[in-house]
Amino acid sequence: MMSESVPPGLPFMKMHGLGNDFVVIDSRAGGRTLTAAQITAIADRHRGVGFDQLAVIAERGGQVHLTFYNADGSTAGACGNATRCVARHLMDATGQPALDLVTERGVLQAVDAGDGSTSVNMGQPQLDWSDIPLAEAMDTLELPIEGGPTATGMGNPHCTFFVEDAEAVPLDQFGPRYEHHPLYPERTNVQVASLIGPDHIRMRVWERGVGVTLASGSSSCATAVAAARRGLTGRHVRVDLDGGTLWIDWREDGVWMTGGTTHVFDGVFRADWLDAQ
Repeated sequence: MMSESVPPGLPFMKMHGLGNDFVVIDSRAGGRTLTAAQITAIADRHRGVGFDQLAVIAERGGQVHLTFYNADGSTAGACGNATRCVARHLMDATGQPALDLVTERGVLQAVDAGDGSTSVNMGQPQLDWSDIPLAEAMDTLELPIEGGPTATGMGNPHCTFFVEDAEAVPLDQFGPRYEHHPLYPERTNVQVASLIGPDHIRMRVWERGVGVTLASGSSSCATAVAAARRGLTGRHVRVDLDGGTLWIDWREDGVWMTGGTTHVFDGVFRADWLDAQ
């Protein structure tokens, strides 16, 4: 007696950059489009796989495109660590030392930085209130919020607080208080950062639509830009996160981010499980 055939599932890769973890789906060969309910089910760390962001690889007009989703099913305009993970995967597969990836943020250049590290140019920061965006016109260097945080756009909005000791801040309470601040109509990522040496920052992050994460590439870029604008550091800084270290270099052509990535495993989502979500 023949067993009932199981419809094909959806292949995926699990990756992380400094513990900032991702499910990556390569849709260039076709495959199903995920619903918001399916994305949140995949993000469940008990009943799914779990991720901080989900990245979908597509090809349009001969260019590789990336789309990012948060754990709550909402879209993310930028995700630096996921971009580095996908870039490393594609460079390893093709043998190319550099490539371009198209995101909502624009065309991002990635290069092999050697020793297993990958660099991505996240583009120029958005410093004007309307580009971040904020709800009304104001100086973005020091917002009219207790603590005087700095607003920065990196394809997604950021709110950076410079504090005496980043590790002492109860981020699980502090983060959601400002993620939904009325000055940020699209919500915001929230960072707490301390200067611990010359051009050396300790930073922790609450990501909008996700929560506390071990690392965040775009948040690291935003924090480095904010520190340089405030005269706390130069433009080339080390950022120590809960999950490890990123090197941020704000150059004439954009904000470059360099660090390690890990491809953990490959798997397949069963079609019947996805259909049940």
